[in-house]
Amino acid sequence: MLTTVACLVQPGFAPFEFGLACEAFGLDRTDDGIRNFDFRIVTPDPGAVPSNLSFSINVDADLSFADEADLVIVTPIPREAWTNVDPRVLDVIRRAVDRGAWVLTVCSGSFAVAASGVLSGRRATTHWRYAETMASMYPDIEVDPNVLYVQSDRIITSAGTAAGLDACLHLLRLELGAEAANTIARRMVVPPQRDGGQAQFIASPLPVSTSLSLTPVTEWMLENLRLDLSVDQLAGKAHMSPRTFARRFKADYGTTPAAWLARQRILHAQRLLEQTDLGLDAIAYECGFGSAAVLRQNFSRVLGTTPTAYRSRFACAPELAGSPGMAS
Repeated sequence: MLTTVACLVQPGFAPFEFGLACEAFGLDRTDDGIRNFDFRIVTPDPGAVPSNLSFSINVDADLSFADEADLVIVTPIPREAWTNVDPRVLDVIRRAVDRGAWVLTVCSGSFAVAASGVLSGRRATTHWRYAETMASMYPDIEVDPNVLYVQSDRIITSAGTAAGLDACLHLLRLELGAEAANTIARRMVVPPQRDGGQAQFIASPLPVSTSLSLTPVTEWMLENLRLDLSVDQLAGKAHMSPRTFARRFKADYGTTPAAWLARQRILHAQRLLEQTDLGLDAIAYECGFGSAAVLRQNFSRVLGTTPTAYRSRFACAPELAGSPGMAS
């Protein structure tokens, strides 16, 4: 169980990306029934750590806590540090991976993890502006510039700025369950369902005319997950040709209608497994998977576990009631 979190900051850190890590893992949410994490900010040399915006924060803790944390978050580092990462930071990252802890990067923090060597032979991402540089510096890493985040075993790399929050919510969903992650997302007033495979850059995030918005269609999809929803049927709902609908959906949501729908079905299955005692056949029907076998197949492919194991861990989320306390 994820209980201890070390947020690693270095000189030149980015305040927004640092703040979102603090927001995701550092706040007291026991009034929402979600246990606290033992969250601490660490740095190689305790004291005043300058940001990239001409102010500093005072960090009391050195890197020792990171060697026992269940999660090490690596916040962005400035460009001049990409080729000169502090060796102490590299060692912390290597040891975290060796002992099976989670490592999560935000934006250019992926360069520090790449420099440690633990991404060799893996798929990873970073901000789309830096992806080509990262691929050139580390040809042994499969750098994907087109996604919000990538999970490779227990290493999660994410793209720029808000994509780091998507990565944090992804990890919270894995560790606390879908409903707890949704509760945290609601508190932060952000969408809880952005999948890692969604495009980093969406050309038209808001339709020019509200009459062209696909929101009514996606809301109808969510209300009718049990149905066999084809692109032709959805296009008809949107009063578009199938080709135009598919193109518009990708432009607005950064993914295909089928991929978006599949993710919503998995999320609904997670909620039903957590909050109801429905059998797997009934859940499969409600989510549009058709049979328990198809549910198991999709669940395992996306989440790496079985529906039964997921329910055993997260049903009614009884473990969220406990709180080990929060340190800073």
